[in-house]
Amino acid sequence: MASFDELISQVPIDQVAQKLGVDSATAETAVRAALPTLVGGLDANAQDAAGAASLMSAVNKHSGATILDGGVDVAKVDTADGNKIVANVFGDNKDQVISTLGSVNGSGGKDLIAQLLPILAPIVLSYLAKQITGGSAPTSTTASAGNQGVLGDLLGGLLKNAAGKSGNTGGGLGDILGGVLGGNSGGGLGGLLGGLLGGGKR
Repeated sequence: MASFDELISQVPIDQVAQKLGVDSATAETAVRAALPTLVGGLDANAQDAAGAASLMSAVNKHSGATILDGGVDVAKVDTADGNKIVANVFGDNKDQVISTLGSVNGSGGKDLIAQLLPILAPIVLSYLAKQITGGSAPTSTTASAGNQGVLGDLLGGLLKNAAGKSGNTGGGLGDILGGVLGGNSGGGLGGLLGGLLGGGKR
């Protein structure tokens, strides 16, 4: 069973901190803010058929990938691919998402978030692919509508799991994530993702 804790455990915080030139606490805060937002954006894209098919295609490209085997090596993460994923997930809202995440206390600011998201995106897609395919390379049936449904369920489960985790962090980041994951329309990141979750990235 996929869980948000398991997804976070795939991210080598110390390596991320070293690559971004920050301390581990800052890196962890940024990762814990960015990951649910990335999952939320993916979930938003999976809400309509075209978005789900596109997302499933992207997940297929990460099936059979060795990025998670033996632990992630941040130096080997394809951030060019990550940039494309982030641009596809958030579309015209990308800069707003980065800016809002960068305003989270302790997250290191928007420049750090802008560097972090392309590192996290390939890790998330590889994790989703592993959950769906069991780590094997895609078959001709992997992109079926059935697997798109599995993908939607997987993303929804991760979001609910993350919402539960964020609820006990005592304000600050927890409040922001609660707003995000609740899809509330009260402005800020919650409103932004509420819009995303309401109808895909368009």
